[in-house]
Amino acid sequence: MEGRRIGPRGRGEGRWVVTVPKPSLVFVTSSFALVTRGGRRNPQDPGKPVSKISYPEAQEQIKQIKEADFTAPGAGLWRRGLRARSGASGSPRFATGPMVRRGRAAVASRACGPALLTVCLLLRTCEFKTADASKPNILLIMADDLGIGDLGCYGNRTLRTPNIDRLAEEGVRLTQHLAAAPLCTPSRAAFLTGRHSFRSGMDTSGGYRALQWNGGSGGLPQNETTFARILQQEGYATGLIGKWHQGVNCATRGDHCHHPLRHGFDYFYGMPFTLVNDCQPGRPPEVDAALRAQLWRYTQWVAWGIVTVAVGRACGLLSVPWRAVLAAASLLLLFFASWFASFGFVRRWNCILMRGYEVTEQPMVLERTTALLLKEAIAYMERNKHRPFLLFVSLLHVHVPLVTTKEFLGTSRHGLYGDNVEEMDWFVGQLLHALEANGLKNKTLTYFTSDHGGHLEATDGALGQLGGWNGIFRGGKGMAGWEGGIRVPGIFRWPGVLPAGRVVSEPTSLMDVFPTVVQLGGGQVPRDRVMDGRSLLALLQGTAQHSEHEFLFHYCGEGLHAARWHEKEQGTQAHTRRKTIVICLREHLCHDPRTQNQTWMVKVQSPDATEPRHRCPPT
Repeated sequence: MEGRRIGPRGRGEGRWVVTVPKPSLVFVTSSFALVTRGGRRNPQDPGKPVSKISYPEAQEQIKQIKEADFTAPGAGLWRRGLRARSGASGSPRFATGPMVRRGRAAVASRACGPALLTVCLLLRTCEFKTADASKPNILLIMADDLGIGDLGCYGNRTLRTPNIDRLAEEGVRLTQHLAAAPLCTPSRAAFLTGRHSFRSGMDTSGGYRALQWNGGSGGLPQNETTFARILQQEGYATGLIGKWHQGVNCATRGDHCHHPLRHGFDYFYGMPFTLVNDCQPGRPPEVDAALRAQLWRYTQWVAWGIVTVAVGRACGLLSVPWRAVLAAASLLLLFFASWFASFGFVRRWNCILMRGYEVTEQPMVLERTTALLLKEAIAYMERNKHRPFLLFVSLLHVHVPLVTTKEFLGTSRHGLYGDNVEEMDWFVGQLLHALEANGLKNKTLTYFTSDHGGHLEATDGALGQLGGWNGIFRGGKGMAGWEGGIRVPGIFRWPGVLPAGRVVSEPTSLMDVFPTVVQLGGGQVPRDRVMDGRSLLALLQGTAQHSEHEFLFHYCGEGLHAARWHEKEQGTQAHTRRKTIVICLREHLCHDPRTQNQTWMVKVQSPDATEPRHRCPPT
């Protein structure tokens, strides 16, 4: 593009003719562009335009520009490039041209000058709008401890989950969707980063495998890249509503080194920790319950000993100085205070709600948490409906203590757990309704899953079963070697892009969500580290028939526990290659009777082991 100035220099009086090579693109910065009338500047303020041209008028004049020939011989114009150089503010600066003689081009400049200058600006917004239009909104919904057998679309006939079932009918349902770990913290770390959690130090073979305290120094390292960080760099609004459970601070209370806002989310409202029984008054303790009981026993034993000595001294039976008795009592008091300051106030330290870096409720009131999270999620979608957004709704359902609002208490056929599942489905339905009400349904990729399998061992004498049902699959939460611990629901919906009602029986992983959403958002998967996830887009659309995973490896902490091999080839060669990698035990053939696809779940036996391991060590 070239610009030529016509007429005398000085006093802001000059006219511009801009040559637009054919074919050319036109950029707009808004619905209308401000230009100077007839190519003239305002004499009082040369930098201020004196008129404006509407978008339809600009389009009409662009049409005239494309039909005109400003480079025809005889125009008698001297040229100088109209160079657009980006300044500090990002706006173009235009270089003035030499004085030239008037001619027919001067007449053309009066007619087309406004539109020509508009051309410089017009196509720019068109380009941005087209780019934004190709980027879908992304709504990720993750349940907590939900069993794959708890949903109607996965075979349950007694729990009512109409909203999630409708999501599956309108989208793609994955039948072999697998978590990277059978516990909350490592599974979610793998989901956020697209990498096995041991690569980021978010899993271990001994000790705690899930974060236990808000005040702990552990958490997702800052050098790990989440999909939120990449999409944020691509212009997305990124929000997290609900559970985080990836740590908060490092060295000090306020450094927030593991906080969601340090990992690519520009908005956070929710629980930095996770729900535990301690969050609900009256429930039995859960956090370090065995250690807490042991410390309490030690305190009682020492207290009874000191009391006995004191009584003996008072009765003259023992000749122990009172000073020694008081010293022992003081030490006991210090010991008691040292552990009770933490364990006696678990609800206050762990059960909190935050907005950004600010604590809004301490301790949180569980009975109103569901309503608060739903309100925040809907408000976030409404605030960002005019730009692409990523919203990760990390539900507190259906983790114990299963706090359920009174509207759903006693409404299911499966006690408190069933009530909580049906409330979760209602919550999902409200999110889907909000998308439709804001005209975002067809512009949004919606995904629903769980972080791992149902918690089979969560029971209560009075309340009954408090954990989920994993359908036909053996095992549950904390059991990485069995299907029930790692097989989770996986539902994608994007109307008009993903086929409705499609069922995919290929092996897929929660880690695959990372490259999938990064690809949709226009970003690049990191190449400076090992990535375990594979994009699902071709598989979801039906352009690919097989998963990119030939092997899926399952870990108990840092140790390889089991491997899944999905046969892609037939014949002796493929079978021989398989035998060199794993020990095949046919009783662990994972076969879904509703499909014809089979995958093998095999155990890995270490050289010094006499029997393959069956589950992760207790935590």
